Amino acid sequence: MNDSVNRRSFLMATGTAGVMSALPSAVLAQVASGNVTHEVAAPGTDPTAMPKQSIRFAVIGLDHYHIMSMTAAVQRGGGQLVSVYAADPKQIADFRAKFGDVPLARSEEEILNDKSIQLVAGAPIPNLRAPLGLSVMRSGKDFLGDKPTITTLAQLAEVRRTIKETRRKFAIMYSERLEVPAAVYAGDLVHQGAIGKVVQTINIAPHQVNEPSRPAWFFDKKRYGGILTDIGSHQADQFLYYTNSTRAHVVASQTGNFAHKKYPKFEDFGDMVLTGNGGTGYVRVDWFTPDGLGVWGDGRLFLLGTEGYIELRKYIDVAGRLGGNHLFIVDRKQARYIDCKNVVLPFGPQFVADIIDRTEVAQNQKQALLAAELVLIAQKKATRPITA
Repeated sequence: MNDSVNRRSFLMATGTAGVMSALPSAVLAQVASGNVTHEVAAPGTDPTAMPKQSIRFAVIGLDHYHIMSMTAAVQRGGGQLVSVYAADPKQIADFRAKFGDVPLARSEEEILNDKSIQLVAGAPIPNLRAPLGLSVMRSGKDFLGDKPTITTLAQLAEVRRTIKETRRKFAIMYSERLEVPAAVYAGDLVHQGAIGKVVQTINIAPHQVNEPSRPAWFFDKKRYGGILTDIGSHQADQFLYYTNSTRAHVVASQTGNFAHKKYPKFEDFGDMVLTGNGGTGYVRVDWFTPDGLGVWGDGRLFLLGTEGYIELRKYIDVAGRLGGNHLFIVDRKQARYIDCKNVVLPFGPQFVADIIDRTEVAQNQKQALLAAELVLIAQKKATRPITA
């Protein structure tokens, strides 16, 4: 009885803070972290390793600055940048500021007619990307386009026909998986069976509209394809990849314009439900990231497995750890936090090797086009929320 009274008196006198300060540091660490282990993922490959192979490549179209990371990825794999073509002086100046005094081609044809060039990377206005890719393949070269590389089902059909006819590659840079270390590491864990079979992906992909910096085509659905076609393509790619689905269809989709009524051809919200022969998926995309966040979007990916789950906080951990590339995994044994910032991105070296060896290690062609098909169908079938 006296011990019980003493404990109760002690708690009342000191409060929670007093009790916490009296606990050993090891116990405090467990309480603070919820018994979550903290790890740093290994790079996977030597980050200082020199490329083993080399190709000559050129760039056509600088309308979206994703071209910067696309070009850098090919260079990491051994790509030798030999020329660039664009018409806007500022775009050219910005590109050269990053990649040096790259020779400026006089026309697209000059690049297409150069038999020494094996690959063309491009990020023109979205509805012009597939036509460029078709010309590239017909010139005997492989193509790497920024997403959305295809904005209509008619374009998709022509791309598939031309791939079959030319046997060239039509690759799509789904950078939210291919160029994000945490997403790469999540793929490794999934393929190792760390959470069993993935049965669902939930992908929340908010973006910052940054209106003053956007060109007119950004707000024209005919030019960018619609919100699901555009930024939703990243999420369709991830759904297929993590669930290992080779067939899939759209269950439901909707798009709307809630807050940008002065741009009637713009969509600032969209979501879709997908199902495939490997699992199911839900996607939400929007242009509502507020300026106060500090990054362009708080991208979150949840992978539900039969033996655990994974969460990615790709670009920021709000009120938590600094930087991006945060991965959380819970399985039957423990909960782990894994810092993935040091993971080496494999796409560039794999893609260059694919071009040389005619393999599909970096990207499966059918899967890349299936992701495009899903969002084009979702966009076409999308209903509109009542309030939008």
